[in-house]
Amino acid sequence: MAGIVFLRTADHDQIVEFYCREVGMQLWLEQPQITILRHENLLVGFQQHLQADTDALLTFFYPTREQVDLMYRRLQARASSEPRHNQRYRIYNFFARDPDSRRIEFQCFLHQLPAWQFSG
Repeated sequence: MAGIVFLRTADHDQIVEFYCREVGMQLWLEQPQITILRHENLLVGFQQHLQADTDALLTFFYPTREQVDLMYRRLQARASSEPRHNQRYRIYNFFARDPDSRRIEFQCFLHQLPAWQFSG
C-alpha cells in the first residue's frame, strides 16, 4: 500500500523550493496548484491555499547520526533545537520550522529497525 500526505501552503512556490533545495526532496508529480514531492518512501503533496496547514509534523529519517548532523548544519538558521539523543524513543533528532512555520523533524533511529532499505 502507498499513500500521500497533502498539506495546504500559503506560498506554493516558496515551500516547494525549500523542500527541494534545503531538505533534498525530489519532484514526484506536478498537478495544477499541487506539487507532490518525494523523500525515500514519503510522498507529500503541497497545495496552494489561502492558509497553510501548520499543525502537521513532517519527520524525515536517515540511516546515520552524521546525516542528521548534516541536515542540522544545512538548516541551522531554521532549527528550534540542536540534535540530541532522545533516550525514551532511542532516536537522535532535531526540530526546525519550514517557511509556513510547520514543524519538521530530522532523525535517525538508534536501534535495530524492521527490514528497511534506503535507496540513497
